[in-house]
Amino acid sequence: MKFQGSPGFTHAQQDRIGVLITNLGTPDAPTPSALHRYLKQFLWDPRVVEVPRPIWWLILNGVILNIRPRRSAKSYATVFTDEGSPLLFHTRHQAGALAKALQSRGHEGLVVDFAMRYGNPSIPSVLENMMQQGVRKLLVLPLYPQYSASTTASTFDAISADFTKRRLLPELRFVNHYHDFAPFIAAAAERIKAHWAEHGRADKLMLSYHGVPKKYLLNGDPYHCECHKTSRLLAEALELKEGEWMTTFQSRFGREEWLKPYTDETLKALPGQGVKSVQVFCPGFSADCLETIEEIGEENREYFEHAGGERYEYISALNDRPEHISALADLVQLHMSGWETPQADPQRQERARAKGAEK
Repeated sequence: MKFQGSPGFTHAQQDRIGVLITNLGTPDAPTPSALHRYLKQFLWDPRVVEVPRPIWWLILNGVILNIRPRRSAKSYATVFTDEGSPLLFHTRHQAGALAKALQSRGHEGLVVDFAMRYGNPSIPSVLENMMQQGVRKLLVLPLYPQYSASTTASTFDAISADFTKRRLLPELRFVNHYHDFAPFIAAAAERIKAHWAEHGRADKLMLSYHGVPKKYLLNGDPYHCECHKTSRLLAEALELKEGEWMTTFQSRFGREEWLKPYTDETLKALPGQGVKSVQVFCPGFSADCLETIEEIGEENREYFEHAGGERYEYISALNDRPEHISALADLVQLHMSGWETPQADPQRQERARAKGAEK
């Protein structure tokens, strides 16, 4: 195997610390062809769909990729803006705000960037750019508060796959989860309180998380438990009483059983139980995307109102709100503990050349 070098490498280059935040990904455009590329990469990941590869290849290429891209493109077209995909521009804004926050705390010279697990900017391309800038210590922060093999572990897979091709590897630290990190809980609570201050409270606060198949839980994935812990801590921070809040799971597909209760089915049933107003917040989504804006903001609103609900409000994700960025900066500082900012060594190149190095 030929290992990838760094064409721009020079011994005069200063070593730097890098912070890479990642999120799931998004198609490049709300078109069937772009959705086809994106879904093929996303749904072929064995971390996402744990089905024997030969069987899944037939289902994915013979059925799903012939039907879903056109349908999904219509949904994405409703959320794309002049800045592009919401998940893309929100994550870009988060990276920029995080860089400023860390700099204001005295972390000069950090390289802060973002990448998507699927689609663009890709993890390999961003890692290459960071390495070209001299990053020799790398902290990776997947923006998934709750750990799941289908998201967090898949990101680690992508990082690891890239590293197998590199000659020079940075020292690596990887944030597995932050579902119970106090500053994150506080930021989420403040987001809800701000909504309450402007709109008042509803009969019920629903905390909706992205679903995963139930078998993942039975096989040891801690995601279900971490979602419930986040909900409990958030309810405590908001001083909510039992019955005033609940945890549900959204975005399922296929015929097998997923984590319950399902968000959509619950919203259809609540009006019949006397709940006439509901507010929905998604603590597992660090940034607004199709699943929050269209699925929660529109589709599930229709379910609730059609069933007799009178008032439905989606409380937007934390995105780049100051309290969220401050929490992420706290998290980064915690995990960078012991990493001192590398000092410039102007004599390094001369010493290298004395030993025969060309650059």
